[in-house]
Amino acid sequence: MSVTILGPLSGAGEKLALYSFRIPAGFPSPAADHIEKHISLDEIFDIRAPHVYLAKIEGESMQDAGIFCGDLVIVDRSLNAEHGDIVIAGLNSEPICKRLHMRDNTIILLSANSKYPPRYVMEGDELVIWGVVTYSVRDHGKP
Repeated sequence: MSVTILGPLSGAGEKLALYSFRIPAGFPSPAADHIEKHISLDEIFDIRAPHVYLAKIEGESMQDAGIFCGDLVIVDRSLNAEHGDIVIAGLNSEPICKRLHMRDNTIILLSANSKYPPRYVMEGDELVIWGVVTYSVRDHGKP
């Protein structure tokens, strides 16, 4: 799985309408009187620029975690990566997205797809955590 860093997000975004009713698939156009408030995607995704950036995921190794090829992930580099977090990292300068496993002085980068083996961080390897994945965004408009 490879990762393409797209860059930081700006700190302020446009406010969008948040509707106060649940929306079943195939809903009719919502009426203006159901608007609860206006919020921004910055608020929804808890974006705190400049600590947050976007990365595009390529590959299928994280699909069982709900991260698919072509997805954008929102990455917070201000968070300390902990056991179980999904991280964007550089392993020997190779950008990757994996689940971080840290137990008993052993670090393993785990895929979320049984087709891909775990990557053990060995003595002499260089591992740099570039941030913790907080959200993923999928484009449903493409087949």
